Amino acid sequence: MDNLWARARAGLAAALLGLATASGVLALASGAALAGQASLIADQVRVEGNSALIARGNVVVLYEGTRLTASSVIYDKTTDTLRIEGPITIRRPDGTVLIAQAAELASDLRNGILKSARLVLNEQLQIAAAQINRVNDRYTQMTRVAASSCHVCKTNPVPLWQIRADRVVHDEKARQLYFHGAQLRIADVPVFYLPRLRLPDPTLKRATGFLPPRIRTTSTLGVGVVAPFFLRLGDHADLTLSPFLAANTSTLELRYRHAFRVGDIAFSGAISRDDVLPDQTRYYVFGEGTFALPRDYTLSFELQEASDPAYLLDYGYSDQDRLRNAIEVMRARRDEFVFGGITRYDTLRESELPISDQLPFAQVDAFYERRLFPQWLGGELRGTLSWQAHFRESTQDILGRDMARMGAGLGWSRSWIGPAGLVIEAEAGVDANVYWIEQDSRFLSEQSFAAPSAGVTLRWPMSRVAASGAVDILEPVAHVAWSKQVGADIPNEDSVFVEFDEANLFDLNRFPGYDRREDGARAALGLSWTRHSPAGWAFTLAAGRVFREGGFDQFTDASGLAGDRSDWLLGAHVNIGGRFALQGRALLDDNLGITKSETRAAYLAEDFQISAAHIWVIEDLAENRPDPTHELRLDGAYQISDFWRLSADGSFDLEARQATRAGLGLRYQNECLFMDLSLSRRFTSSINVTPTTDFGFKVELTGFGGARGKTAHKCSG
Repeated sequence: MDNLWARARAGLAAALLGLATASGVLALASGAALAGQASLIADQVRVEGNSALIARGNVVVLYEGTRLTASSVIYDKTTDTLRIEGPITIRRPDGTVLIAQAAELASDLRNGILKSARLVLNEQLQIAAAQINRVNDRYTQMTRVAASSCHVCKTNPVPLWQIRADRVVHDEKARQLYFHGAQLRIADVPVFYLPRLRLPDPTLKRATGFLPPRIRTTSTLGVGVVAPFFLRLGDHADLTLSPFLAANTSTLELRYRHAFRVGDIAFSGAISRDDVLPDQTRYYVFGEGTFALPRDYTLSFELQEASDPAYLLDYGYSDQDRLRNAIEVMRARRDEFVFGGITRYDTLRESELPISDQLPFAQVDAFYERRLFPQWLGGELRGTLSWQAHFRESTQDILGRDMARMGAGLGWSRSWIGPAGLVIEAEAGVDANVYWIEQDSRFLSEQSFAAPSAGVTLRWPMSRVAASGAVDILEPVAHVAWSKQVGADIPNEDSVFVEFDEANLFDLNRFPGYDRREDGARAALGLSWTRHSPAGWAFTLAAGRVFREGGFDQFTDASGLAGDRSDWLLGAHVNIGGRFALQGRALLDDNLGITKSETRAAYLAEDFQISAAHIWVIEDLAENRPDPTHELRLDGAYQISDFWRLSADGSFDLEARQATRAGLGLRYQNECLFMDLSLSRRFTSSINVTPTTDFGFKVELTGFGGARGKTAHKCSG
């Protein structure tokens, strides 16, 4: 009897393991090895003679997190088989479930039959079968099958879609499902029939095969279909080929990805023959990659090429109006930063194409920065070395200017806490640069300048707690600075556009590059007020202004810094309950005229969200902007129900009084179906591009190859 009991325990443990294996989860092991590891619980266990062990009533077998429940389990020593009566349920820790009414298995579990069974793979795909046969410890054969990832219950007995088949074979090693005599049904209505169908099971994330196609229609290219094909190139690389066939184009889209031990690369592109430019092969390729080098260095590259200026917009691949190709090496440590790179730019802008040879097309950069904390001086000492050069293709004087610069800088800063919480910050520095200028007769070919600077900032943060529990923080700031650019005057290549905001209100130099430094003495005053309420809302209001001596011609009008007094800088940040957020910044002159403003607002609710962005900038020929910029962008989305989501967006040129872009999207998504419908319109036109309407439609049956749904149908009974 003891021997029979031991063999029965081994058989039960093996049965549990084998049934789990039938669901493609666990590799087979011998029953003897598991005899001491499985636990059997039942209302009644008895031995009949020396040939059978019977467990009946609420039978539970536990093994390493897997749970088997059944009405009875019978081990027959004579035939060396296990008979299990249901309802049988096997649950794995990863959520895989196997349900059957009855099972008869060999004790080695390499062969067996499960009747009226249902297999749930990866908590997603359900396969119901009249009978399941276990073959050679690898294949699970199922007959008279219905497969679906849609939720089914009493109130929703018919799945939205299902695949009916005469026979299905699940190859656990390859993680593939082979359907024989497959029929796709939508709401139980046959749609089409396939004699053979192969699909990846839900545990396989990357498998060679076709991806869901999508319908795409544009007013330029006509009605077409995109049929992506995914090609798995091993564990670390893949290629996606997407033929796009439409009335006016034949296009092949490509995407290649490769992961290496020390980095990764990704490329996307397309090649087209169309009726827009019938005598030209059109194409684009974008690529990027990052690699880890020895000694904490990182190598990165970016590739962007297009056959013509309109190709990206005609096909909706990108809105970029400048292409960038670059290779860079960088290292960032706590007290050190090293950077070197070569960059090439190509313009796609209509206004710049006629003068593209007069724009810098190649740029070389090198930069080194080191921080030190000398005890004898206190504070932070920061030293920099830099080199930059850029070149133009034009050989004309002035218009084809090439320039190189080598610079060095040394800066020191330190702060103290004074009486009554007053914060005192001091800073000083000097920068020196040597320039080499070619093809510009207005400047000497070799020039240099030095720019010493110094400044002191006083901050007095004050806080209080109101009776309501709200916290107020008030901080007045005063900044006094002086700097001087000593030496020859050089062309301004990198400091044409200046942004004046809260981040640089108290900086020593507000020019973004190296070619210009602020001259003379100046002072900046600012005040900020922040309030946090226990009710969950908060705001920050800030204002500031710069006063200077002799600064009439240093900055442009649009920067807000021109003259001996800058515009008033106003900023606001508001947050109410984590749902509403407002951020704004404006520059106002003494007559309350707005020089520049930028406002962003968003409201986020559980089923509804909307955001808006508004920008206004005055005209300024010095910044190559003959007309004001006045734009508005709106984005919104509404969750109509658990499954339907509506979205819309639009951008408007308020100065020209016309819309520039509009889009509308409708999405349906549940646990077994994803459907996306999109409509967009670009209204702008130029010599290179025309207004275009784009329509897209995509349907995907989720549950195969790792594609998972989001929301499950709810059942009331």
